[in-house]
Amino acid sequence: MLNKQIRSVLFAGVAAMAVTACGADDVASPGEGTIVLPAPTPTPTPTPTPTPTPPTGGPAADCPTGTANVGTITTGNGEEVRNCQISGVITSNLTVPNRNGTIYSFSGAVEVGVDGGTTGIMTIEPGVVIFGSSGGDFLLVNRGSQLFAEGTAAEPIIMTSRQNILGTTGVNSIGQWGGVVILGRAPISDCATGGASNPGGTRTDCEAIVEGPSNAVYGGTLPADSSGRMSYLQVRYPGFEVSPGNELNGITLAGVGSGTFFQNIQVHNSSDDGVEWFGGRVNGKNLVMTGIDDDSVDSDSGYQGNNQFVLAVQRAGGGDHVMEADSNGDEDAEPRQRHRLANVTFVSSGQDHVILLRGGGDYEFYNSVFNSPAACIDIDSATTIQAAGAAADENGPPVFESLFMSCATAFVDDGNITAAQIQTLFNAGSNNTESGTSTLANSAAAFPFINGATENAVTPFAVSAVDAFFEDVSYIGAVQDANDTRFQGWTCGLYADDCATAPTIG
Repeated sequence: MLNKQIRSVLFAGVAAMAVTACGADDVASPGEGTIVLPAPTPTPTPTPTPTPTPPTGGPAADCPTGTANVGTITTGNGEEVRNCQISGVITSNLTVPNRNGTIYSFSGAVEVGVDGGTTGIMTIEPGVVIFGSSGGDFLLVNRGSQLFAEGTAAEPIIMTSRQNILGTTGVNSIGQWGGVVILGRAPISDCATGGASNPGGTRTDCEAIVEGPSNAVYGGTLPADSSGRMSYLQVRYPGFEVSPGNELNGITLAGVGSGTFFQNIQVHNSSDDGVEWFGGRVNGKNLVMTGIDDDSVDSDSGYQGNNQFVLAVQRAGGGDHVMEADSNGDEDAEPRQRHRLANVTFVSSGQDHVILLRGGGDYEFYNSVFNSPAACIDIDSATTIQAAGAAADENGPPVFESLFMSCATAFVDDGNITAAQIQTLFNAGSNNTESGTSTLANSAAAFPFINGATENAVTPFAVSAVDAFFEDVSYIGAVQDANDTRFQGWTCGLYADDCATAPTIG
């Protein structure tokens, strides 16, 4: 996450360059004009029937329309497959089909649509594998355009690195390609262009340049904006430092609206954050972060949304906070952040605290498990713990309900908000355990994330009363027991040590 002061300079400078290069008339606000979004499940333009794959197996003979044949590649599994390259700007409907003997690759910045201009749709079929070769290879969906990447539990979509395809990745491999950036037109709080805050949590003209790519704009006035549907998607070994302090995350959701479907997602071994929300209103369910080198979960810039069944496990010697929320200096920004999480299991390697809450936002944790050989909770800034009503959309201090913690230190006293103040907030909730004994269990892989007796002894809070998005279940944490199949089949690294293994190509 960028410090606000650094981000403001970056946003303003890049925004100025973008206006100079394009001319003021070429830059459209997300609220200008009428952009007609396609139906939630679009009918893509049919692609010509490809030449059949030879019956004896091996690489496909050609590549689908909209991709380039760049030869073959032999995977770490010994499969020789056709490499069909995706590049440039997609300004129509592009379908990436799952075909025998075919793998896909990103070449450079692949953009879907043009901000304020032509829209595009990218549809990726279940079972498709796409790789990037360097940090400069990434996928970016511009405002008004959409990505439909819907795998299945049996056939997840895998976006990964060339090294992973070749079978040369290891437990500490990170940052081998760019990642995924989704830009929407929902409200944000930190403006590179636009006026001051408006009461009630809305802005008419707040836009910003996203972290990572150059000149990519996000934010707007459409809370229910749709950037498409993403489900059963793995993003392995992403993240890249474009410049000092300016990095690509595993998945960046910037100004993404609540009309976007975002469930059953895994980010593995990102060199920066796993998933970072910059403002917006998109909700998420069944989210897995493994081996992330920075923050597994990061929210900023006025994000208001719900997440449920979030499993984040850091690798040994890697990771920063499991969750970081907002930045110092954002205390007076509107709309004020409101991030609500239920059925979370956060397992820290001990490199830093489990959660850091700051920037004057509102944060709520229900039915969750924190585990660390270091500290559990750090809260900064008096505005983060102030009473409801002090700001236009102030909802009050952090909320903790049915939270089980097993950390060497429960609360951090860093001279800002004291440990005693945090403890008072924690004890205001019900069924909270400050210093329990963890019984989290391992699966066949090394990560401990499955509830044991002490976790399952906690009475869960009825989260459906908080928001209809949340499901009421009979347990806290993300995984109830060894019979809980929520994350089985479509993830890597949890139930087998298989993330470094080259994916099988359909």
